[in-house]
Amino acid sequence: MAQTNVKQRQAGFAERLIKLLRRIWNCRVLYLMLIPVLAYYVIFKYIPMYGITIAFKKYNVFKGIADSPWVGLDVFKKIFDSRNFWEAVRNTLVLNLSTLAVSFPFTIIVSLMLNEVRHAGFKRVTQSVLYLPHFISWVVVAGIATNMFNMTNGTINVILKSHGMDAIPFLSHNGWWIFTYIVCNVWKEIGWGTIIYLAALTGVDESLYEAAYLDGATKFQRLVYITLPAIKSVIVTMLILSISKMMSIGLDAPLLLGNTKVSNVSEVISTYTYNIGILSAKYSESTAIGLFQSVFNIIILVLADWFAKAIGEDGII
Repeated sequence: MAQTNVKQRQAGFAERLIKLLRRIWNCRVLYLMLIPVLAYYVIFKYIPMYGITIAFKKYNVFKGIADSPWVGLDVFKKIFDSRNFWEAVRNTLVLNLSTLAVSFPFTIIVSLMLNEVRHAGFKRVTQSVLYLPHFISWVVVAGIATNMFNMTNGTINVILKSHGMDAIPFLSHNGWWIFTYIVCNVWKEIGWGTIIYLAALTGVDESLYEAAYLDGATKFQRLVYITLPAIKSVIVTMLILSISKMMSIGLDAPLLLGNTKVSNVSEVISTYTYNIGILSAKYSESTAIGLFQSVFNIIILVLADWFAKAIGEDGII
């Protein structure tokens, strides 16, 4: 009896395997198209993860990763005892939270405004103008910002001086530098951020607007009671994804806009890692900081997703 059951299980397994291989063969073209994508992630994402071990070693560039001696958590203790590291963490959180507080609601507002535009030609031109800054390099954006916000001969300060007002130190005062950083980020990414919201808005049932209009609802009421609830899940998802990047910040913007006068607020995790990893060749410390960033972001992502589900939303995990 036992042998019969074993044979039946083996036969069932063989049958399922044949069906699976047949389905794979029928979809062989799709799987062949998937190979480059899988190869990309394996080669450039998973294999390099072996380098994380540098964070737990006293890395010697001449000995290589494998032969460098293990030091356990000594590297993490060293960076956690550094005051400059915690200042960089603070600045990263301040800049990311400030930018999120301004750009996130503003992106939704711009999306709703674009959705209300009925002239197709004007709408396309407006969207193109808003998308364009996203494709401009931060080097160019920093040059534009310097020409506009420079205290001596910047365009804005020249206009202020011509009206008898004092020049504003946009790039040399901590508070004004943060303001300038946020303005540049919002200007550069606001149009690109509207794409997902505009796509979500196209899925709203037009009959709901028509019924609300017949019932006497104003345009603002239709916006509040139909449009926003319809894209609420998208808003929550985008908010969770934005929050999950709180400890990550691009190197270009703070490095190009920052200077020694505002280093107290412009020195962020990315520039700090660049200084100790590239300029000072402290590879173990820079790797440990990168690992800290990843773990912190994952924790924030899980907590944000848990909170979203706790208040009745779907979440992303």
